[in-house]
Amino acid sequence: MAGLNASEIRVAGTGTIYVAPAHTASPVDFTKSWDSSWVNLGYTTSDGVKFVKKDKLDPVDTWQSVAAIRYVFSDRDFSVKFSLLQINSDTLPFFFSSGVKAVGTTLFEIAAAPTVDERALGIEFGDGPNITRFYIPRGAVTETDETSITRTSAIKLGVTFTALTPINPRFEPLATWSVKPPTTTATEVTEEEQPA
Repeated sequence: MAGLNASEIRVAGTGTIYVAPAHTASPVDFTKSWDSSWVNLGYTTSDGVKFVKKDKLDPVDTWQSVAAIRYVFSDRDFSVKFSLLQINSDTLPFFFSSGVKAVGTTLFEIAAAPTVDERALGIEFGDGPNITRFYIPRGAVTETDETSITRTSAIKLGVTFTALTPINPRFEPLATWSVKPPTTTATEVTEEEQPA
């Protein structure tokens, strides 16, 4: 039974957001880092990442009861929101959902008819020695925020990335959340285990 445990409290002191082609595997072992398939999207605003989970449940009504007799899931929307601060050949195509074509290294053409750009998304944040990883195997940018270009603040590329059901021969979850197991610094020795 869960109780008071301060070590289970997480504060996302600093973190990183990665993208890769859809269904790219995330590192399972915490001794391994994200490989070269994953692109670091760089600086984000201090708001970090917001998780949004919306489930739609439809009631089953009956003639014999005023209240619903049960509920069934009809929709699940799981997404993450964040704002990118760096503008480059990685962040612009992600923001415009593949509607950007690079012409050389300094010119980017925004397509009139973009296609859905499916990606895998990885988020890692640390709280001292505690590391947490969040992984979406398949998703897409489904919404972008209004972008202001002003004299007094940095340009922000705000996006909402929504998870899609993985298309894979074997079952995969919509997303995964993994926490690095705590390391023990000393082994407790009970009175019975102490040498005579």
